[in-house]
Amino acid sequence: MDLTTLNDDDTNEKVIALCHQAKTPVGNTAAICIYPRFIPIARKTLKEQGTPDIRIATVTNFPHGNDDIDIALAETRAAIAYGADEVDVVFPYRALIAGNEQVGFDLVKACKDACAAANVLLKVIIETGELKEEALIRKASEISIKAGADFIKTSTGKVPVNATPESARIMMEVIRDMGVSKTVGFKPAGGVRTAEDAQKFLAIADELFWR
Repeated sequence: MDLTTLNDDDTNEKVIALCHQAKTPVGNTAAICIYPRFIPIARKTLKEQGTPDIRIATVTNFPHGNDDIDIALAETRAAIAYGADEVDVVFPYRALIAGNEQVGFDLVKACKDACAAANVLLKVIIETGELKEEALIRKASEISIKAGADFIKTSTGKVPVNATPESARIMMEVIRDMGVSKTVGFKPAGGVRTAEDAQKFLAIADELFWR
């Protein structure tokens, strides 16, 4: 589970507060997700509060999911230079809707190569709420996995429709059908705020992978 702040009005103070929130008596969150420029202050805060093991994730090609590979790669390299443990890159979903499958593969592959060289985890946000159709959600998931994604993720949280059980099932079915459930993860994002919300997605994973 991640704690996230990706707002236009984010400040050092808000990021510091998020770091404090990530430390709890019942266990720490796995990661925080913030904009790249806040990584240094977050790293310092996590260390000072005794939780250096909380990972720092950040975003690139976000939230628009454009199809400019050079810009996405430059942003990913910059995020790595800031010290990110994980990079969440937005898949060029509009290009896929328009029929261009290759640019998605090439963009994810370029970012994966940069991340792999630095031992940084790559999550690919496919923006299911904009893809909408099952075939497109399935195709974006397949392309991302073939290009090297460590995780596939539903949403940016910046569009009207974010993680839904229906889109989650499609994505997890792709992971199962491609035989990569031990190496590729799934992450619902956007609107998952309670234990009850999370349980809906855990139930699907239980059905597809653990029974």
